[in-house]
Amino acid sequence: MNFRNIIQEATAVIRRNAIRSILTILGISVGVGAFICVVAIGNAGSSSIEKQLQNLGDNFIWVEAGSRSRNGIRYGARGDRTLVLGDATAIVEQVPLIKTMSPNVDGHIQVVYEGQNWATQFRGVTPEFLQIRRWDVRLGSFFTDADVDAAAPVCVLGQTVVDNLFGDQNPVGQTVRVQSVPCMVVGVLRAKGFSATGQDQDDFVVMPFTTAEKRISGTFWLDDIFCSAVSREAMPEATKQIVGLLRERHHLNPAEDDDFNIRRPEDVVQAQLATSRIMTILLASVASLSLLVGGIGIMNIMLVSVTQRTREIGVRLAVGATEWDVQLQFLSEAIVLSLLGGLLGLWAGYLSSALVERMFQMPTELSPSIFAVGGLFSAGIGILFGYYPARKASQLDPIQGLRYE
Repeated sequence: MNFRNIIQEATAVIRRNAIRSILTILGISVGVGAFICVVAIGNAGSSSIEKQLQNLGDNFIWVEAGSRSRNGIRYGARGDRTLVLGDATAIVEQVPLIKTMSPNVDGHIQVVYEGQNWATQFRGVTPEFLQIRRWDVRLGSFFTDADVDAAAPVCVLGQTVVDNLFGDQNPVGQTVRVQSVPCMVVGVLRAKGFSATGQDQDDFVVMPFTTAEKRISGTFWLDDIFCSAVSREAMPEATKQIVGLLRERHHLNPAEDDDFNIRRPEDVVQAQLATSRIMTILLASVASLSLLVGGIGIMNIMLVSVTQRTREIGVRLAVGATEWDVQLQFLSEAIVLSLLGGLLGLWAGYLSSALVERMFQMPTELSPSIFAVGGLFSAGIGILFGYYPARKASQLDPIQGLRYE
């Protein structure tokens, strides 16, 4: 018996028991559809977190002034004024795992343009800030190192500031007052939207840190040092080297706590990403239980079929069919049922994902791998749960089969 004849006979048997077969196919399709929809939701969540990870920066290490807990007293992130430009320069020169650095001075300000004003925050940095934080300029250009050296009164605006001060007008080349300092707008940053914590990432003004120190804040110290490691794998070791360097520069003895704070925002997002993936696996496992229920349905229908067709099996064995022929026949019926259920389930998974996205405003992300896993899973269920009934049929005694009424 060739493969084509086996499939034709399996299809004919399924048609003879149409209602029973349809119910079994529906059981499989519901399981596959639920699996695809759940994994699509989980993938969308993971992709969103990975996008946040990309937006954080280029292997971003953030050094803040002030210890979070020093001598038993809890300080804010900027409780001390111990970070200076020399610390930032030493980091990039003496820590080989750091490829670039930008000092940072920030605070809250009022920005005024003609009759409009907007309360926002300023950030004084160097041009390396763009690479470290992975920002892009949408209009105009960023200020240069020459602007930093000259403490030039220039600035680059975030999109939220542009929307509130200029509306649809092009701000490049215009002059705004930052506090009482006239600054020429040289560029506009590409919008990033809200962060995972709900903070507007586009609501700030960027200027040379020398301008911020001399003209805005009137300070000589830094609030932060933004660093970019050579690779993601190098970040933990780079952090250790920065800690050692700053403790040495600040003359801290072993009994003293750090007078600075180092954060790697990527660690938090990586933890969120790991949690999202674990939840996706758990939800997919729960959805897979319905596939097992469908597999049990296949086993049940095949066992009933073996009992009903005992005489047919006996005749086949009596006229020369081998045990393998009988086993293959029943196994092929189970596989055909599961494949039909799988195909219907792939379609149901696609529709249910679209429905969830439209009705509940919940993003989903389908991929070829999801459909491949769903299809293979359904075929595997047919083989797994169809094997025992098929083997039972093949081991039937032909004499007992011919006597069966």
